[in-house]
Amino acid sequence: MSGPSAPVAQETLESVAARLDTGGRLVSAIRWGSGHINDTFAASFAGPSGPFRLVLQRLNRHVFPEPEKVMRNASGVTRHLQARLLASGVPDAERRALHLVPARDGADFLLDDAGEPWRAWRFVEGARSVDVVDEPRTAFEAARAFGEFQRLLLDYDGPPLHETLPLFHHTPTRWARLAKAAEADTAGRAAGAAAEVDFALAREPLSRLLVSLQESGDAPRRATHNDTKVNNVLLDEATGEGLCVIDLDTVMPGLSLCDFGDLVRTAASPSAEDERDLSKVGVRDDLFAALVRGYLSSAGGFLTPAERDCLVGSAKVIVFTIGLRFLTDHLEGDVYFRIHREGHNLDRARTQFALLRSLEVREDALRRLARSAAEGL
Repeated sequence: MSGPSAPVAQETLESVAARLDTGGRLVSAIRWGSGHINDTFAASFAGPSGPFRLVLQRLNRHVFPEPEKVMRNASGVTRHLQARLLASGVPDAERRALHLVPARDGADFLLDDAGEPWRAWRFVEGARSVDVVDEPRTAFEAARAFGEFQRLLLDYDGPPLHETLPLFHHTPTRWARLAKAAEADTAGRAAGAAAEVDFALAREPLSRLLVSLQESGDAPRRATHNDTKVNNVLLDEATGEGLCVIDLDTVMPGLSLCDFGDLVRTAASPSAEDERDLSKVGVRDDLFAALVRGYLSSAGGFLTPAERDCLVGSAKVIVFTIGLRFLTDHLEGDVYFRIHREGHNLDRARTQFALLRSLEVREDALRRLARSAAEGL
């Protein structure tokens, strides 16, 4: 779970909804999505012009202790995206960027009676997300949408973006924390995860790949999403087009390659993030090639040669990084990610490490595939 998180009472939802500038009345709210961190609800309202829906979210203070910084980033980025889309005359621009619904006092978020932060977004109707990708068109559209998100933020001129989660994708720090957690063994779980710990500790050199690119100047920091799971892009239900990037809590300065790597992690293998049958976990060529084509079709114009050459490497690093995080959380007693069963974070770590093995074994072939996909654009 994401730290101690109290259940959300109906009275709380009603109180939060009443303090939002919605112009309507809350009718019902149901839990929504498959996120690990925040509490998310699809809320139905009745208004003078008819029914409408909003997404209500309670931010996890354990993960985001400074919600005002998270919301300042989200507000600045969404306003910039909306302006860029409208200025470029993109069809259906209103559905291609998130829109915050302010509180009655004009603020971008509010605190409930327990001091917990809440925010509301307009619901993007006629769109869906997927947790598992099983066909290349979906992979292409998701990657294109995330690349376009990065491209539109190249000239971001809003309030300076806060680093809401310092060292979030700094893999050497994640590796060191795992080593410390394994040694401390505060939850008494190290013996049951010894093979996974050994696997991770043996790959310390991999942790430095993207950091070295950044330090050399070959991978500049830009405004990036930093959590590009495939279910963080909405697809148009009618056309399948990648429509709108969501879950902006981790938008901050970062490396574009981290965004691409995380997308490969969740979209190049047609398996769940916590798949227990590891024989099902592995990179599928057609999905990987579609991700490269989709991403470069929108982001290729601003990437450096070194970044374009490190697409496979970025996937290895981010798969490794997320595996480190899941394994560390398991060893520390499941204090960060929400779990749904005993050993859930260990299962997640095993899945990541199985995917990393696949990337390692097939790295040369995937690099050739990436070059071929890029040449075909």
